Amino acid sequence: MGGVINGADRLHAATFLRGKRLGLIASPSGVTQDLRLTLDALHAQFTLTALYAPEHGARGDAEAGEWVASYTDARTGLPVYSLYGSSKKPTADMLADIDLLVLDVQDIGCRYYTFISTMRLCMEACAENGKAFAVLDRPNPINGTTVEGNLVQKDFESFVGCAPIPVRHALTLGEMAQLFNAEYSINCELHILPVENWQRELYADQTNQPWVNPSPNMPCLDAALLYPGTCLFEGTNLSEGRGTTKPFELFGAPWLDATDLAEKLNARNPAGLRFRPVYFKPTFSKHAGQLCGGVQAHIIDRRALQPLAAGLVMLDTVREISGAHFAWIPPFMGGDGRNFIDLLCGSDTLRTKGTAAFVQECAAGVAAFAPIREKYLLY
Repeated sequence: MGGVINGADRLHAATFLRGKRLGLIASPSGVTQDLRLTLDALHAQFTLTALYAPEHGARGDAEAGEWVASYTDARTGLPVYSLYGSSKKPTADMLADIDLLVLDVQDIGCRYYTFISTMRLCMEACAENGKAFAVLDRPNPINGTTVEGNLVQKDFESFVGCAPIPVRHALTLGEMAQLFNAEYSINCELHILPVENWQRELYADQTNQPWVNPSPNMPCLDAALLYPGTCLFEGTNLSEGRGTTKPFELFGAPWLDATDLAEKLNARNPAGLRFRPVYFKPTFSKHAGQLCGGVQAHIIDRRALQPLAAGLVMLDTVREISGAHFAWIPPFMGGDGRNFIDLLCGSDTLRTKGTAAFVQECAAGVAAFAPIREKYLLY
């Protein structure tokens, strides 16, 4: 087997799984290199007794933000406990029939992506209930070197920002698990099955691994690369491309002139990007069924791209030409009265003090995180 070898393809080396009753946090992105689901591989080789479904469900049949119910997996007959429903943290009853909880999902290297929060809560639950926790590690698909963004401030922690880590953290989930366990005194029994042959500067398409959508609206590497920036539009009344074939590559709104927006963005020339005017009609989510003017962000130099910085340029440009049409989406149920853009940003600086102040906050965050991150690098 050539190229990068994920943890899921190294089960022969996972001595810590033997003789244990296993639970698996399952998603469709948890596959072996020959595209067999990890849950099927574990079920065949070990004693798998329960499955746990994060956002989007164990088999990827739930949309973003859609609550997942607990159920029985038709193929294996195993109980599937929801980690994205009435409780996002496993209860003692949910862990009663396992000795070790295994995580194998493909993260995309961004703080907003909720698999990180699920992992932290599961580690805490394992520590509280005397269970071990293991990560079958996978590469960071948008590289393991480039760090961007501020640190989440205390009053702004949420499921899209569960810890003071940057927006783009350049860690694998195995490395992040080590950081959580030590820095936040979780102190669970932790096992990492590392990746082999991965170099930190590699992107997903350089790893000899097939792209399997980590979630329904993450269809390709370009979307993942842009996500740290274009996800900011989720905190606004603009479409971030959900309900189209290019989520997080397209954004726009019914009131925008596509050509005008593209010209203004290209004049600002954010590193690594060019913009093409487009019109699109989302099939669901914001502005469903309405014709939107907008742009597609095309990556022309991914090494130069700084997606969060570019996202701020996009947001500023849209706000300038939208006038009274632009709005931050209001606080929503479960947000504790906080604006969603503040939860994404990990502070209210961008909304209340502006982009320049937020950029300074990001620079300070990267500097503060560097020595912490360094302690937990596995590769």
